[in-house]
Amino acid sequence: MTTETRRFTTVRQRLVAVGPFVFGASCRQVVLAGILGVMVIAVVGCGSDDASEDLSTTLTHTISRGDLSVMVTEQGMLESSSNKEIKCKVRGQATVLWVIETGTDVKPGDELVKLDSSTIEDNISTKKISYQTAMATYAQSESDVQVAEIDIQEYIEGTYASELKTKQKDVAIAKSNLRSAENILEHSQDMFTKGYVSTLEVEGNTFSLQRANLELEVANTQLEALQRFTKEKTLTDLRGKLKAKQAKMKSDKANLDLEKSKLDREEKQLENCVITADSSGMVIFPSMADWKSTPDVEEGATVREDQVLLQIPDLRQMQVKVGVHEAYVDRLKPGMRARVTLLAETIEAEVSTIASIARRSGWWTGNMVKYDTVIKIDVGEDSTYRPGMSASVDIILAEHVDVLTIPVAAVVETNGVYHCWVKEGNQTQKRVLDVGDSDDEFMVVKTGVKAGDKVVLNPRAYIEEAQREGLEPTASAEEKSAADKPKKPQADKPKKPQGDKPKKPQGDKPKPKPKKPSKP
Repeated sequence: MTTETRRFTTVRQRLVAVGPFVFGASCRQVVLAGILGVMVIAVVGCGSDDASEDLSTTLTHTISRGDLSVMVTEQGMLESSSNKEIKCKVRGQATVLWVIETGTDVKPGDELVKLDSSTIEDNISTKKISYQTAMATYAQSESDVQVAEIDIQEYIEGTYASELKTKQKDVAIAKSNLRSAENILEHSQDMFTKGYVSTLEVEGNTFSLQRANLELEVANTQLEALQRFTKEKTLTDLRGKLKAKQAKMKSDKANLDLEKSKLDREEKQLENCVITADSSGMVIFPSMADWKSTPDVEEGATVREDQVLLQIPDLRQMQVKVGVHEAYVDRLKPGMRARVTLLAETIEAEVSTIASIARRSGWWTGNMVKYDTVIKIDVGEDSTYRPGMSASVDIILAEHVDVLTIPVAAVVETNGVYHCWVKEGNQTQKRVLDVGDSDDEFMVVKTGVKAGDKVVLNPRAYIEEAQREGLEPTASAEEKSAADKPKKPQADKPKKPQGDKPKKPQGDKPKPKPKKPSKP
């Protein structure tokens, strides 16, 4: 069926479709319907010159040489690269009673945040009691040490000296008694030889002499024991008690210092409940998480120790942090040129850092994986830019000079092969392209077209061949890898002779063997 016949059939079908409305209508309506049918046939006849498609209404693009900048565009927020952080110094957790509004200009000494201090005030009262108790214990320990030191001095200079003299006196008395006993015994013996005293008296004097000797030995032993043992034992005991009391005094002193440090710490915590500015500048809230709608620091919020509550940014050092899609992150490098658009003004910038780990993603990001990329900009001394302003960033991934470019809308890709359709008169010609780098609008084309060619935009809407290309199934990765592998060379197998094959005899076929009867 020719194209003209096919189009006539289509018009006839359209007329049949409107037949029920024409049937039974007035004569004037029938005439109007006939005129309408003639006009449709005339239009169809005018378009029958093209044997394939009607290209009169297609949009085309003329291939030319030019420069192409491949960029990735992302939206970000202006922030300072140097922020003075104001952190919570209260241990544990605290509740925010009041916080200054973000964007307020402050000077040193201005109050920024007030935290709840009721619990800390109770702790201070308890710590004061413990501190006073520790002071009393330490004072008693100091007194005990001093008494122990006096006891040692008292024993050496008093008790021991007195006992020593007493023992020495006993020895002297014992020696005197011994001499008297010797003299009496000697006299009684002289008297006994002369017959003036009896034997019994001599024996009594002899016994007195023996007793005096024993008493002298006892006195000497007691004196020696005092000097050698009793003194050392008593001093060892007194010195041990002194060391024990000194150790207790050190323990009580450490406990006193501990209680004092606890009290000082609580008093310092009370001071930290009121946070003031130590420098001039504009205070802002730190960046909150993407999934949160309110800042972390607000009245009634609970904050923890070392949490950043506010920031005072340096407005002379600014940057823009954007999230770059994972498809482009491998092409990013520090030092790449970028253009930042702020308040309809474009600023030249460069890529500073690229995160090695993707930012957290979820429903708030559409589950898109992005990597934080910092763009450093120079805003000057008298800049009017402020943190939090929206910024559009164009990161230049590559720049191609004097190359052929083709619109992305004119290219159809099927199984890794790129095609386009070049319009020549009222017909089109399919071309295979060798393409290079591309952005969202144009692609670098190496071969397949030349400057001056007119390529059809959106060919799938006008050209049946392009539609068929789009409907072809895409080869899977395994099929592509299998197709790319080189085939192994097969060794030449010996060919069988092509002569006449021996025919099987056409005699009687062997009878089939009888089947064994199946077991019941």
